[in-house]
Amino acid sequence: MIPTVEHDDRAGHSVEIRPARLWMPKRVVFTPQALQEPWGQQIYRRIERLGLPIEGLRSNRVTGLRGDNERETYMLAKRTLAVVCAPPSAFKLQPIPPSADWQFHLAEGCPAHCQYCYLAGSLQGPPVVRTFANLPTILQNLAQYERPAGTTTFEASCYTDPLALEHLTGSLAECIQYFGTRSQGMLRWVSKFDAVDQLLALPHHDQTRCRASVNVEPISSRLEGGTSSVGARLRALRKLALPRLSGGGAYPVGLVIAPIMPVEDWERHYADLLDRAAQALDFPCDLTFELITHRFTDTSRNVLLEWYPNTRLEMDQTRRSIKRNKFGGTKYVYDRATMIAMRTFFEREIALRFPHASILYWT
Repeated sequence: MIPTVEHDDRAGHSVEIRPARLWMPKRVVFTPQALQEPWGQQIYRRIERLGLPIEGLRSNRVTGLRGDNERETYMLAKRTLAVVCAPPSAFKLQPIPPSADWQFHLAEGCPAHCQYCYLAGSLQGPPVVRTFANLPTILQNLAQYERPAGTTTFEASCYTDPLALEHLTGSLAECIQYFGTRSQGMLRWVSKFDAVDQLLALPHHDQTRCRASVNVEPISSRLEGGTSSVGARLRALRKLALPRLSGGGAYPVGLVIAPIMPVEDWERHYADLLDRAAQALDFPCDLTFELITHRFTDTSRNVLLEWYPNTRLEMDQTRRSIKRNKFGGTKYVYDRATMIAMRTFFEREIALRFPHASILYWT
């Protein structure tokens, strides 16, 4: 597909709108347990129609993902889709402040190649993409976590990019339609991809907030391999936010700017990003912002350097401050002066362009 030019940025460079190619795994495996699930059979039929190679496993363990080194293991895993059942532990939800009240998972793993990947060190073993065949049971379990009064929010993007897998699974549409029947539960998902057309007419009834994860060109073009361009993501968010007569109408939407980094001339780059967002969302809409600065742990740094040995991502512990959590773990974050400068900038510039939007959090 030939990319189209969106506009010239402040430096006079053309900015392209580049849809991502739909991910087509080289290997698709189903566990016996997954094939016993009606939703697993639905996924099987989708995969079969796409002509992808399907392998039935003899046990419920996913094997054959190890290469001769960590880089080879990474590549083997990233080319594999495993259709499995979520384990019993998945039904005991964990809170995920400040993003949402609770997190739940329709899949684990992501086909993108972001060199700062937050899943590094969070998920055990090779980074294979696992999608869950017992999705209806997962959704039925959520009702018990809804508060009797007010709205309870559920985040579906902690361990995956659900839009990246939608053509293979249909699971995101199933979630949206489920939450469209709930008056007190709200779905939240975020993506770096743009294939949203299949979601536009769904009866969501304002119970799903769709968010695009965006960043400045020096970061997105160098560190976010396999994703849609930022221009394509903004165009997709525009489609979701536009009023419609069919389905559930316009979705509530959001922009997740992450990971924010003080790259060279960062104020100009992020101002340009906000200008592009304002052009895409130049009409009244239900819009929120989430602002997340870059951070890493020793574990994630080590994993990322194995996956991307030639990365240009800055992960120098001596240039960071240490932030400790209540469990004794540590993260490396930017120093206080840098954090204050960046937060002040974003709060000011977002208010100028989006006076009716809300910033949900800065972290």
